[in-house]
Amino acid sequence: MAETVTLSGKTSAGLLASLTPLLREWLPRQRWFAGKGSPVTGFSLVAATELLPAGSRLGLYHLLVRAHQGSMPGDCYQLLLGVREALPPRLAPALIGHVPDGPLAGRTVYDALYDTRPAEVLLEALRARARIGVLRCERDPAQEIRTGLIPRRLTSEQSNSSVVYGDTFILKLLRRVVPGTNPDLELPLALAREGCPRVPAPTAWMHADLDGDSYVLGVLQPYVQGATDGWELALRELAKGEDFGAEARALGRATAEVHTALARALPTATLGHTQLGPLADGMIERLDAAAQAVPALHPYAPALRTAFTALADLAAEGHTWTAQRVHGDLHLGQCLRAPSGEWALIDFEGEPARPLAERRMPQPAVRDVAGMLRSFDYAAHSADPPAPGWAHACRAAYCSGYAEVAGADPRTDPVLLRAYETDKAVYEVVYEARHRPDWLPVPLSAIRRLAASDQL
Repeated sequence: MAETVTLSGKTSAGLLASLTPLLREWLPRQRWFAGKGSPVTGFSLVAATELLPAGSRLGLYHLLVRAHQGSMPGDCYQLLLGVREALPPRLAPALIGHVPDGPLAGRTVYDALYDTRPAEVLLEALRARARIGVLRCERDPAQEIRTGLIPRRLTSEQSNSSVVYGDTFILKLLRRVVPGTNPDLELPLALAREGCPRVPAPTAWMHADLDGDSYVLGVLQPYVQGATDGWELALRELAKGEDFGAEARALGRATAEVHTALARALPTATLGHTQLGPLADGMIERLDAAAQAVPALHPYAPALRTAFTALADLAAEGHTWTAQRVHGDLHLGQCLRAPSGEWALIDFEGEPARPLAERRMPQPAVRDVAGMLRSFDYAAHSADPPAPGWAHACRAAYCSGYAEVAGADPRTDPVLLRAYETDKAVYEVVYEARHRPDWLPVPLSAIRRLAASDQL
């Protein structure tokens, strides 16, 4: 992709050169940086837009920067950089560094999402459907965006960053951006057209047009005021010794409502031997690689492999399955329970580490179900002592609730469900071994269960 800049070529080159030493130290420390474990060797500027002039008391730059790591193609990151003479104490956590030379010499650069005024600038641009350089803002004309909403940055950052405006809207800014149709905008828009109430309808969105490619940068949606995410709610009920069955059943119904709406809104596909063979082969390859990477998994690998070969055998016998668009990374933390008791599903980006084309492929809806079943297991093992019986009851209630809407219980297709849950548990083993070794016993307990029986 060719470099596209809104600033002059000389200014943009000098800007990037002066920021490079600071970004090389700051970027790898961010929770949303995808290249952990490999040093950043350099940067290239994809786009630079000045939103507030740097010569004023507060400057603001929107940057799309490609971070290079060795010989691998660099990931592109969205940065919103504030520029001040000095940072007030309240912005100390946002510090990126002091610029010694270049266009911003003597100024202090920081992550502007911590600051009120830059967040207001973003909302104003969305409200006005602004066109600024390569940046394009769109909005739903049926939804009003009021002025005077006070922004606050959410601290629970993961792969992206979020700002809440006056308990009315939440703006999710994608940090690692790729060209193409992002499912985190595509699917909520499709669900809104279907009138599905389980997903907040996008109010506005921002993208960048670069050399014929469109990069989705952020999505503004209604904020579910007073909502509790499913993970926090489950842990709270566990700590009190309360039953979660009614909530799990309601969450199953909500999931099925989203799935049925997606199946109406977007094309579906039929998966037979031609498609399921490679899918099962991929699961086996991931299992073999995981067993090599995590020795604790190795004794269970032969039994786990039967979950995938059984699926391939059914496909070879002529069985077929329906595939459709799905959430792609469904777990308790991706669900919100409103004070009314209604559940909403959020964050349709899928697994950010997966290629965009893969995240947009139709898949069996049971993939989402398997993710939620694994999430109940994680919650139960977070209790002291662990509560496997609680997880079993939640799994049953969730599947029953799903069946009430979808017309079919996921447990009636045990081979497919076991394959997807096993694949998810194998992924979790590798993730925990690399990043959170203390959590490794959680997926290993599921591995032992899945290896011991074909029953879920």
